[in-house]
Amino acid sequence: MIHARTAVLVTAIFCASTAWSQPPPSSQDPATIGKLESLLYHIDRMYVDDVDRKELVDAAIVRMLEELDPHSIYIPKDELEEVNEPLKGNFEGVGIQFNIVKDTIMVVDAIPGGPSERLGIRAGDRILSIDGENAAGAGFKNNDVMKRLRGKKGTKVTVMINRRSEPAPLEFAITRDKIPIYSVEASYMATPHVGYIKVSRFSATTMKEFREKLDELKAMGMDDLILDLQGNGGGYLRTAIEMSDEFLGDRKLIVYTQGRTSPREETFSTKEGRFEKGKLVVLVDEGSASASEIVSGAMQDWDRGMIVGRRSFGKGLVQRPVMLPDGSAVRLTVSRYYTPSGRCIQKPYEDGVEAYRQEKGQRLANGELTGGEEALHGDTMKYYTMNKRVVFGGGGIMPDVFVPIDTTQSSAYFGQLVRKGVLNTFALTYVDDNRDDLKRRYSSVDQFRQMFQVGDVMLDALTAYAVQEGVVEDAEGLARSRDLIALRLKALMARDLWDTSAYWQVINSDNMVDRSFQKALEVLSDNSFQRLGMSR
Repeated sequence: MIHARTAVLVTAIFCASTAWSQPPPSSQDPATIGKLESLLYHIDRMYVDDVDRKELVDAAIVRMLEELDPHSIYIPKDELEEVNEPLKGNFEGVGIQFNIVKDTIMVVDAIPGGPSERLGIRAGDRILSIDGENAAGAGFKNNDVMKRLRGKKGTKVTVMINRRSEPAPLEFAITRDKIPIYSVEASYMATPHVGYIKVSRFSATTMKEFREKLDELKAMGMDDLILDLQGNGGGYLRTAIEMSDEFLGDRKLIVYTQGRTSPREETFSTKEGRFEKGKLVVLVDEGSASASEIVSGAMQDWDRGMIVGRRSFGKGLVQRPVMLPDGSAVRLTVSRYYTPSGRCIQKPYEDGVEAYRQEKGQRLANGELTGGEEALHGDTMKYYTMNKRVVFGGGGIMPDVFVPIDTTQSSAYFGQLVRKGVLNTFALTYVDDNRDDLKRRYSSVDQFRQMFQVGDVMLDALTAYAVQEGVVEDAEGLARSRDLIALRLKALMARDLWDTSAYWQVINSDNMVDRSFQKALEVLSDNSFQRLGMSR
């Protein structure tokens, strides 16, 4: 599939083994299986209307799993490969990021190392046709483009491209290949001595990416590190263990798992670690789950790193993939995981799946996300770190330094600009129209961040474009969110001019989107680590 700037939220955490399990029929209860088969037989013979047996069985499986826990899920056969792609770390296709702007397929970026980038396809190119089929003004949706451009490695697809600097369309014959899905979204030096790495998921390729970025930052003079796991919904257990190992000394317990039929299994760090010295801050929020919580929990329990942000999601369950006879699969919860101090950070799910899914919204409603630290410690389950500091369990990792969400500049108008894709499309179009001039004026991300200003003329143009896209003009909302809109627009432009890392360099430079990054810089420069008795 093509990487189309649409994110799949992966909140499951899997066993270290990727083998698919299928229990033998002899292990099943004949009476129970017989009851289900009997019911299906009678429905087939007697029910008043025709029914689709496959849909009926699928619905029964989904409902059955909901009775177990929120993270045991059913995956139909035709969705299995796509669901697994973000964690495998690659897919097969042509390797572009694209947006559809006014019925035009516009290349946002050619993924580095992919076949399109190797042929010279670049940001701003417009796809006119795919294998001779008209693609401009044809009403294509994202899935239509993906179906035509994805395919097995070694197969070919021909695209005609319009490039503004060329008098005639360009033809590219692209040989499909394996395309990497990067899980390290950003890495840069935040100050001359503080590095920043943002990890979006824990996939099969995460540690290779992470180690490369870590080594690059160390070569640039990094002494301390900000590890951003905000919004990271998890991934492979093994990857979380390997990342934790990079920060801990030899023979330190990282995590242990245990379940009804799964005996306790402990995992320890090794003596090999790229960043065992130096201050470490881990950023988490309500979207940081499972593997993110293993890393942040281990760092907190060993007093190795300071956790900054808001209470994490609270997922302490381990799933194992189980294949079903028709090629579909179930991810079945087999055990719980525990941090070194003995915390299982799984939040309660006794009230059902729907209440569980709405729990993050309840945090905003009850004031936890915007209030003070006192809102965090309602849980009475106290544990102790290796330096005898009190930490809390029973519903996510509680931060050492709480950072509330700032809602003062949010508005319904800003929300519509984001949800309808107006900001993204406007930024993309502006950069496409002015790419050469912008590149000439700003030679680096840092220069762009410091010097480029989103002024009134650009905001007026954005407002007019938003009206065309169905967003009603809202002077009050614009006034309230003006600075926030300008910052997001500037960050999106930086991403289109350079890469995703540039986006985060711009966003992190201001407190409007998230104060956690700035708070991390503060605690790295004051006496917070010494005050909490943390190792360096």
